[in-house]
Amino acid sequence: MGSTGKDEVFTKVEGPIIVGGGPSGVAVAACLKQHGIPSLVLERDDCIASLWQHKAYDSVKLHLPKHFCELPLLGYPKTYPKYPTKDEFIAYVTAYADHFGVKPVFNQRVESAGYEPERGVWRVKTQDTGYESRWLVVATGENAEALVPEIMGSEVFEGQVMHASEYKNGSVFKGKRVVVIGCGNSGMEISLDLCNHGAVPFIVIRNSVHVVPKEMFGLSTFGIAMTLLKWLPIKLVDKVILSMTNYIIGDTEKLGIRRPKTGPMELKMTAGRSPVIDVGALSKMKTGNIKVVEQGVREITKNGVMFMDGQELECDCIVLATGYKSNVTSWLKGSDFFTDDGMPKTSFPNNWKCENGLYAVGFTRLGLLGAACDASKVANDIGNKW
Repeated sequence: MGSTGKDEVFTKVEGPIIVGGGPSGVAVAACLKQHGIPSLVLERDDCIASLWQHKAYDSVKLHLPKHFCELPLLGYPKTYPKYPTKDEFIAYVTAYADHFGVKPVFNQRVESAGYEPERGVWRVKTQDTGYESRWLVVATGENAEALVPEIMGSEVFEGQVMHASEYKNGSVFKGKRVVVIGCGNSGMEISLDLCNHGAVPFIVIRNSVHVVPKEMFGLSTFGIAMTLLKWLPIKLVDKVILSMTNYIIGDTEKLGIRRPKTGPMELKMTAGRSPVIDVGALSKMKTGNIKVVEQGVREITKNGVMFMDGQELECDCIVLATGYKSNVTSWLKGSDFFTDDGMPKTSFPNNWKCENGLYAVGFTRLGLLGAACDASKVANDIGNKW
């Protein structure tokens, strides 16, 4: 079954085409199944949740308690710990897909997708074939591609430069000096992992950042904040969280970590900048096992890194913990729903629906909680039209 364009055949898909076989895409397909609606999930890699399987470091765990990170309709096994590990999370998403009979078509990189108004369909082209449907769900998420800054001199460096997505563990860096550029959750946790494997990590902290404890008095910091937000304005919640944070972990400025003027929850909601959840890096900074550098990087030299003040630091390896970005604008054509950065122009909770049967899942900047919320809304909306 198909229709022909210029020498091209597009296979008609009965339900929506979902681009992305990560937790977001799988969750949408599962929710659609509950409405009796079939779908086609296209995944560029060879597995479900490829970011977790191929690009996450070994020591990573969920930063929030598991009940904040459930996909719709099926929770984690009771035997799972409060903060599941990388392997446990991958096993959960895989079992989730099996449970709902979601079978993505792997190794299908979407090269372009566009709307044909005269026929009311979305046409999606992969490297192999073409598909068309009334509905298109963009589930590639906000972390589709590694964000790699261009730093002058990286080609002359005699050591190794890698993005955090290529880092697995610190065992190969024992005794080596490693500069970690970036102080988000990845930068902090990779620095800690390097330290635990006997390496000598230097973390470059140029920007201000909120660091909060994982838990406060046995309760998740995020959970406390979410509960308080039901009753109090966000600025007051931030004041409470920061005063408790200072009591538990002390003044981070003494370690060279400046706090932004905007509070942690407000910054997350308005700019999508998550606070760093401390899993042990701060104590290593206090003892000097992780060395903090409060300078921007000017260039990479033959032997290491030169900072803005002209100081040079020799090292064996540089890890770019510089984050990820959306790739939607590289393949989605003719839609003004997304910004140049590949994020929906409307913010949460209205960022999931565009016109002409176009939807977005996993762009809330609220992690798995936001993706689960989006997936349910999208399936309900399509269910009402089915």
